[in-house]
Amino acid sequence: MRLLVTGAAGFIGSNFVRHHVASRPDDDVLALDALTYAGNLANLSPLVEEGRVRFVHGDIANGELLEHLLAEQGTEVVVNFAAESHNSLAVLDPARFLRTNVLGTQALCEAVRRARTVRLHHISTCEVYGDLDLDSDEAFREDSPYRPRTPYNASKAGSDHVVRSYAETFGLAATITNCCNNYGPYQFPEKVIPLFATRALAGEPLPLYASTQNRREWLHVTDHCRAVELVLDKGRLGETYHVGSGVEASVEEIADAVLAAAGRPSSLKTIVPDRPGHDRRYLLDSSRLRTELGWAPQVGFAEGLAETVAWYRDHEAWWRPLLGRSPVVEGAWPVGQAGGAAGGA
Repeated sequence: MRLLVTGAAGFIGSNFVRHHVASRPDDDVLALDALTYAGNLANLSPLVEEGRVRFVHGDIANGELLEHLLAEQGTEVVVNFAAESHNSLAVLDPARFLRTNVLGTQALCEAVRRARTVRLHHISTCEVYGDLDLDSDEAFREDSPYRPRTPYNASKAGSDHVVRSYAETFGLAATITNCCNNYGPYQFPEKVIPLFATRALAGEPLPLYASTQNRREWLHVTDHCRAVELVLDKGRLGETYHVGSGVEASVEEIADAVLAAAGRPSSLKTIVPDRPGHDRRYLLDSSRLRTELGWAPQVGFAEGLAETVAWYRDHEAWWRPLLGRSPVVEGAWPVGQAGGAAGGA
């Protein structure tokens, strides 16, 4: 198979590329990434240097480049991980997210449409549905209404609608997966688990949003990669599949587990103001993926979290240079923007 993977130097994209090359070494993988602050070519360097993956520096909003790459490779499948994904940054710069996540996805869909024989798989998020009450027994289904509450959520919801519109209007061969929060190696240290891990390992305070009991559903990134491959192999065109573990943890539980794994005291926990519009809880019903395609997560949360903290302990040379690249200082919100409805990871 000839694959174009967009957003391939980011956290989930690079993990998918490494996983796919290891499991299907005969496939031809072309990796595309704009290398914004969170894109890191070092995530793919060994594969590129060995000639197992070809890398192109480029933006999914560049339709001319996309059409050229699809034709040059003879691409059969595009897997779209490319996205701006930092909720806090989206509060400060919403236009950046709409450009990449909505207009970029539209440019990609148009290039795929013009190629005629290419299939698109689009990666989305649980956050398009809004949030749930902390004491709710509900879970989002694939037919749940979209109710995004932040600029990032809205931009991802918009990208999903673009993909579906191209499928309905132009017959684009497309599938979508909405996934819960991922964790694992190579995650940029702006996100909560690597942020806590790197700070704990350095003996620095862990900033917890004020709503410390807000929860997220957590999935190891390798289980996400396995799910995407299954959808590519067996998923029904035009279908959406939820990828969720069913395992929830609050931001304070995450902090406690990371501190324990790093051998650091709980006194390192410190409270910062919630970001605006911070969602309370997400939970996905992933029964369609499990029953139709036979998927189930293989990495337990306690085991996976401990292994992730150990990875950051062993790879300080990877994450240390990235610390100054994050464009947001958590808790340092402009006047009038702090104290959103909820807090969490």
